[in-house]
Amino acid sequence: MKKTALVVCPGRGTYNKPELGSISANIAASSPKIREDLQNVLDQIDAERAALGLATVTELDQAKLFKTSLHQQAEHAAALIYAAGYLDFLSIDRNQYDVVAITGNSMGWYTAMACAEAWSVPTTARLVTSMAQLTAGGAGAQFIYPIVDSEWRPDPTREALVDAQLQAHQGELFRSINYGGYAVLAGTEAACSAAMKALPLADERFPMLLPGHAAFHTHLMSDAATEAQETWPTAVFREPQTPLIDGRGHQWLTPTVDMRALHRYTLGHQVTETYDFSKAIQVGVREFAPDHIILLGPGSGLGGAVAQALIAMNWQDLDSKAEFSKRQAAEVPYVLSMGLAEQRALVTTAQS
Repeated sequence: MKKTALVVCPGRGTYNKPELGSISANIAASSPKIREDLQNVLDQIDAERAALGLATVTELDQAKLFKTSLHQQAEHAAALIYAAGYLDFLSIDRNQYDVVAITGNSMGWYTAMACAEAWSVPTTARLVTSMAQLTAGGAGAQFIYPIVDSEWRPDPTREALVDAQLQAHQGELFRSINYGGYAVLAGTEAACSAAMKALPLADERFPMLLPGHAAFHTHLMSDAATEAQETWPTAVFREPQTPLIDGRGHQWLTPTVDMRALHRYTLGHQVTETYDFSKAIQVGVREFAPDHIILLGPGSGLGGAVAQALIAMNWQDLDSKAEFSKRQAAEVPYVLSMGLAEQRALVTTAQS
């Protein structure tokens, strides 16, 4: 009997040095049944990138060295993250797992749209590149700060510290992403700098500035949102074939999706307003009650944020990091990360 799964797509900053070569390696390690199909999809993405005069995903992924100046350039990083995530999605063994809903974090929403077939492969390849260029050109900065304790339980004191900074810099500092046990804040460079100086050191490394990140999911991205909606009309959107959960926790249920509303959300609200990743996860498990949560690559960094979102809602009496780790020790963990080889095998192993 198939198990149901909520699929989660990662966002910015997830393709790093450890992931270099992972896209090509994962295709090569795939079963003969799907290897050719995966390569064909990558070839389509590469063709769109070449037509834009940009380095292809294959060239970037197969580079001899990881170069921050190259691989983390916005339009390159976005393409790598989309390609890795979408190919992972296509690698899920549908004889084992029935994907009942899809969500993502920040730009992972674009990957989620692709996985739900709301865009064609060529459209997605071009759109993620376009959106990366538009938003990277925006003003401001973004940083992250923990709002949980060492056991990943909500910490009212840390939450109050964050709220105090938002109050102190009203109109210039905003909640960018609710990311599990972390508040991702964004705003003007001056406000971010002042807030980071005011917040006490936490866990020996926070507050942490996110290099190369502008004020994503704030009104400072308004110009980018306007240009995106003019560049990408509703006509390029297609009816999603799998339910989607967006960054408000709103469900887009087939076959009753208002395509104009999906267009406005994706290229408007999603760009300029807070992205509530925690709520998306909580709605996903509450409304769809999946047997498993499958985290797409690249990387395996989503696991902590997902667990923290579950702990915050006391999902199935989950109340701590220790308890989550204990449950993850099961033969088939509840949360399956395709960025971890042993868990990836559990998602794709039955293919032949």
